[in-house]
Amino acid sequence: MAKKIESRIIDYEVVRPVPLQEAAAEGRATEGPVGQDIEHMHEQLERPESLEGYTYKIKTPLSEHALYVTINDVVLNQGTEHELRRPFEIFINSKNMDHFQWIVALTRIVSAVFRKGGDCTFLVEELRSVFDPRGGYFKRGGRFMPSLVAEIGDVIETHLKEIGMIEAEALDEHQRRFVEQKRAELEGGGPSANDGDGKRGTYPEHARLCTKCNTKALVQMDGCLTCLNCGDSKCG
Repeated sequence: MAKKIESRIIDYEVVRPVPLQEAAAEGRATEGPVGQDIEHMHEQLERPESLEGYTYKIKTPLSEHALYVTINDVVLNQGTEHELRRPFEIFINSKNMDHFQWIVALTRIVSAVFRKGGDCTFLVEELRSVFDPRGGYFKRGGRFMPSLVAEIGDVIETHLKEIGMIEAEALDEHQRRFVEQKRAELEGGGPSANDGDGKRGTYPEHARLCTKCNTKALVQMDGCLTCLNCGDSKCG
């Protein structure tokens, strides 16, 4: 219904809905489409008394002691259609005290990024790009890690895939059959190992490092370099 303004206009303001990202940044809940208050990750979110999480083991040839990486998650909007599981904090423990200072610093910074909210998946590539000047190492199964920090980034990626923040990249049916065929042609060509992720790690000893998946699984087949782990082929 139209309303006639009789008095003089001395001020005005634009009324608009508050975007979700803006509201989350200000630490406020926003109203959902069904009248529910949707809670988002933000710095003001208080830590619950208990959190669910996973602990991952990192065993490198650089130390006789393993590292144990624990990532705890907070569940937002639990029991509703907007339920989300998001990383809240990370801890790294080891008997090896050589890396104590930078590990404590790293866990505090990463935990702060988790609690900030938003997209934290960039941490994976940032950590993976760290190279040890003394040289990296190969994990069981032939996968190359340029540094211990890079492997911590690999663990974070595994966890973010587990809770659905990163979509797992699986081979399609054609690629899977292609890799299985190539594996069968080279069956018995190398030692068997598991890389810790449940993936098969049987590759010929002469295999080269694949630049796509960082696994020592690149072999020459039919005049073309082919990766027996991810299916990448130099011939397209």
